[in-house]
Amino acid sequence: MKRRIFINKSNNSRQKFLYLVLIGLAFLAFIFGILFIFMINKESLNLIKETLTNYIDNVGVSLSIFFKNLFNNYLYIIIIWILGISIIGIPIIILMFLFKYFLFGFSLSSIFSSFGFKGALLSVIELFPHKVLYLIVLLLITFYALSFSFKIFRNFFLKRPINFRESMNRYLKILLICLVTTLFISLYESFVVGYLINFFY
Repeated sequence: MKRRIFINKSNNSRQKFLYLVLIGLAFLAFIFGILFIFMINKESLNLIKETLTNYIDNVGVSLSIFFKNLFNNYLYIIIIWILGISIIGIPIIILMFLFKYFLFGFSLSSIFSSFGFKGALLSVIELFPHKVLYLIVLLLITFYALSFSFKIFRNFFLKRPINFRESMNRYLKILLICLVTTLFISLYESFVVGYLINFFY
């Protein structure tokens, strides 16, 4: 009984530590994404502004856009989930996770750099709340993917027993929750965001 309590406390401590590490790394990636705009040359800045302007001028609302966004969002989540089943996928999971937070910060600073304070409304429409929710979903799936990988690592190298069926069922439930949440995020991103951009711009 005491051993089981000790193991549970140890697992909880590891999980809290992993969450804190991921949140800390995500924050650093976000800040680096914001600052990266100051590290690129003028030609690249002009290209970014031109790309954003073209996006605003041509943004639309359609089922094809929805399915494209849904596919891209699902693909990212599923790849992270699959990599979580292997030990070698750990560094790739972390890089994919950090890239999205970097991209969020870079997108935010790019909009302000291109349109000034006029871009404040565009950044709110384009990034909030759906992009933030998607980042939370990525945090969740990344946490469980890494936790599952570490369980496999401890079982394989340290010979610590795990209930694979129970762990896998929990892992599948997390994937389902993330996919359902991402479905609503993609709906908002494809229809509401497009409508708001067309309305205000």
